[in-house]
Amino acid sequence: MKTKILLVAALALLSAIAAPAQSSRKSDPSNHRIKPSLSRPAVSPYQGCANYGKRIAVFGGSLSVNKESDAAKQLWADLLNAEGVTYGVGGAGFSRNQGYSLRRQVDTAGVFDVYVLWASTNDFNGKRECGSFRDYTELDGYDESRLETQCGGINYCIRKLREKNPEAQIYFFTSLRFFRRDSGYNPYSTDVNATGKSFADYVAAQIECCRYHGVPVLDQFGLQNVDIHNYGQFYLPDKLHMNEAGYRRIAPLQAAFLANGL
Repeated sequence: MKTKILLVAALALLSAIAAPAQSSRKSDPSNHRIKPSLSRPAVSPYQGCANYGKRIAVFGGSLSVNKESDAAKQLWADLLNAEGVTYGVGGAGFSRNQGYSLRRQVDTAGVFDVYVLWASTNDFNGKRECGSFRDYTELDGYDESRLETQCGGINYCIRKLREKNPEAQIYFFTSLRFFRRDSGYNPYSTDVNATGKSFADYVAAQIECCRYHGVPVLDQFGLQNVDIHNYGQFYLPDKLHMNEAGYRRIAPLQAAFLANGL
């Protein structure tokens, strides 16, 4: 009897080890609100733009919610006279199996004027399937098994946000570069993850999903203006997350895009 109990306990432990880790972290939008500062410019170049004075919700992984990201979001708020609320959670991806996924973040969000889906490195680094723009669309009959892919998660989020507020603007920020491995910054790299895809493949798939839905995309990977020669100035020592200088570098591009989605 004792041997049987020990065997059951051992099997339970092995199952727990083998099971995919679930993030205990959840969205905390109440602690991630940015409003225009008192020191904002008296006259903004974006006055009169479509999204001036609007409310913006942001979904993503750590790059969307780390304290360093406030440097970028404060600039958006000041230039666009906008309030920003971030639902992002570290480790999150679009795949439903990747942390507190963007799908779960979107499900809990309120009604906003502008929604920003900020892609991370997590689906690639988490070895989640990239998928294709067809995943979880009318083209496959909204096959829920495809929610395990990056693309299935993207398509779910867009569909859900359309339902939440049909008049809202939905914008997409592609993944930023990272410098832990060649594929993280080299678009021509042959360095692939366990699914056989390079990081550039994941970014290209993000853009394809958005093109299918008519969602404007900011290609941060291609327009970041950071490479192997200068990343040390703009990234934390982990070579994955940007420092405040990195966010200040990308922020004007983000603000200009958010003004009109162009």
